[in-house]
Amino acid sequence: MAVDTPVRRPPEKVGGRSGLLHRVSGWSMRNAGFALAFWVLALTAITAAATVVGASYDNGGSLPGTDSQRVGDLLTAHQPKGETGSVQLVLRADGGLAADKSRIASMLAGIGDLPHVASVADPFTAPGSVSQDGRTAYSTVSLDVAASDMPGADVRTIIQRAQAIAGPGLQVEAGGDLARSASESYGGVSEGAGMLAALVILVLLFGSLLAASIPLLTAVFAVGSTLGLLVLASHFFPVPSYTAPVMILVGLGVGIDYALLIFSRYRHELLKDGVDRATASTRALDTAGRSVMFAGCTVVIALLGLLALGLGTLQGIALGVTLTVLVTMLAAVSLLPALLTLFGKRIERSVRKHAAKQRRTPGDGWRRLAAGVQRGPWVPLVLGAAALVALSLPALDMRLGFADASTDDPAKTSRKAYDLLADGFGAGFNGPLVVVSEGNQAAADALGQTLAADPGIAAVTPPQLTPDGKIATVLAFPTSGPQDAATSDLVQHLRETTLPALESQTRATYLIGGSTAASDDFATAVSNRLPIFVLVVVGLSALLLTAVFRSILIPLKAALLNLLSIGASLGVITLVFQQGWFGVQPGPIEAFVPVMIFAIVFGLSMDYEVFLVSRIHEEWRRTKDSQAAVREGLAATGSVITAAAAIMIVVFAAFLLSPDRMLQQFGLGLATAVLLDALLIRCVIVPAVLRLFGDRAWWLPRGLDRVLPKIALEKD
Repeated sequence: MAVDTPVRRPPEKVGGRSGLLHRVSGWSMRNAGFALAFWVLALTAITAAATVVGASYDNGGSLPGTDSQRVGDLLTAHQPKGETGSVQLVLRADGGLAADKSRIASMLAGIGDLPHVASVADPFTAPGSVSQDGRTAYSTVSLDVAASDMPGADVRTIIQRAQAIAGPGLQVEAGGDLARSASESYGGVSEGAGMLAALVILVLLFGSLLAASIPLLTAVFAVGSTLGLLVLASHFFPVPSYTAPVMILVGLGVGIDYALLIFSRYRHELLKDGVDRATASTRALDTAGRSVMFAGCTVVIALLGLLALGLGTLQGIALGVTLTVLVTMLAAVSLLPALLTLFGKRIERSVRKHAAKQRRTPGDGWRRLAAGVQRGPWVPLVLGAAALVALSLPALDMRLGFADASTDDPAKTSRKAYDLLADGFGAGFNGPLVVVSEGNQAAADALGQTLAADPGIAAVTPPQLTPDGKIATVLAFPTSGPQDAATSDLVQHLRETTLPALESQTRATYLIGGSTAASDDFATAVSNRLPIFVLVVVGLSALLLTAVFRSILIPLKAALLNLLSIGASLGVITLVFQQGWFGVQPGPIEAFVPVMIFAIVFGLSMDYEVFLVSRIHEEWRRTKDSQAAVREGLAATGSVITAAAAIMIVVFAAFLLSPDRMLQQFGLGLATAVLLDALLIRCVIVPAVLRLFGDRAWWLPRGLDRVLPKIALEKD
């Protein structure tokens, strides 16, 4: 494609300021072709390096100081080979499995010869592997590698070989985490659907495919580069595998959003009389560009606030998404100016042509909306706040955990295996408690007897000593399922009452691990550290807003409304995923989803806050008329905010198409928060609040004014 000849003129230094932003964007405009080539080469080189090196994701996570973490550390330390993965094969014959014993034995022998298979248990000889009615049995396929190192293709081969003997009267299914993950694939369908919908919205907004492609292209370069960097970083930091899809989800939304905000201001400046393309680019970067940089910093602060929680899994995700936002910010102020320079003439022609077709003055509808809200601000304020509070209430009953096969699609083999085991061996069979005893054999025997006598436990296995004889492990099968609240209550009762009493008698140490215990530990750790996290994120963000807008009320208003939008989004995902609205399989909310949504949404909410309020502040500084400033600020940004929000909503909502439940929760939570924030809060509640504040909105005590640094987002 032919490109325009770049306009060779130095960027205007608005207000006489020149900083890093001006130097980076100015260099990109003066050397547009080289800047674009740099991004192309960077993307190519990073992608090639990531492809050659490959990813080294770590899904282990850590919960320092918790019982479940200590159980995992003990088992790893006392097992000679460390912890290895396994696949569970479940067999069911309504007429009894005895008639198919030879076929089953032949199948298991064949699986024993497959790659990475260390051993295959015979269900007919292993104790407790056949149900009392003789119709259900299971075989554990032990692997010689950790679950994270087991290739998905080899897991699928095991499943296919096992199911080859299935037929009338004999059902064979595969269970366990490896079986679940082997059939899942992120596939790119969600990302593709989101990008296509975003392109349609941008074309409708700008009336030009070329103009619409600029923000989208900027986001694609940023996300593509960051994805490769994430793969490389996984060799140096513990990064979970699900960081990549979360990063893509946030990166596409934020990348398009940032580029759109700058491009919209560029388009606005182009339509002014006597403004050429170079000046329009400089002014857009000096206003919207500064807002984007500031908003990006608030997102980074919110994400880095997750480090205060001290949870390994969250830290890996936080660092990955933070890297995404940083690269996106860099692309917005370096790649985007280069594209505006290279394609500026064609963009200007399409912008002027599209503007000429519009019959109304831009922003008239938003002025009328703002004026209507200002005439009676209490009604929209009270109704809007009541709606947010009502949506937030279900979040008070949110139950955190980790989804297991019980929440899978009923058609998946992992879900079928789960149901077969629950039916044949009891509801608690799919989530046994792993109880470790540090003491002598008598202490281990006492543990087994005590657990067997508990009414909440259906069965226990005999104590199994590790090869070094230093610890013993007992599996306790609850009478309730892994996702039932009764199982969590059982864990708490054992830890707080039963085991401490037994420890005082035997002088041994007892610890409870397993999936349910780990979920409870994670939820407790998050709950205990959440106040620090909220204080760090809200406090630093409010301090930045105070410095920018020289106001006390604006940051307080922003913090409160952001918390309400986050609460409402968490309430919605609780209704859908925990209470099972719209036919969704009910289950717990993934334990780290709420804090991730809090960090991401709080940062993204600041985007619209900064973009809208900075324009209102700009008008107020020029006219000193607070009501007119609100009307003109909303008129200038309303269409851009709604378009940017619409793009984020479709990008986030597209992840509801993902087969992964965690990504579905992320997508719904983020889409809901952006919808409420952009339409209800920014376009209705904020104008109402600012009408009530009046000129007091911009008041700052003189002492604080002298202490705070001055951070300017608008032209002097």
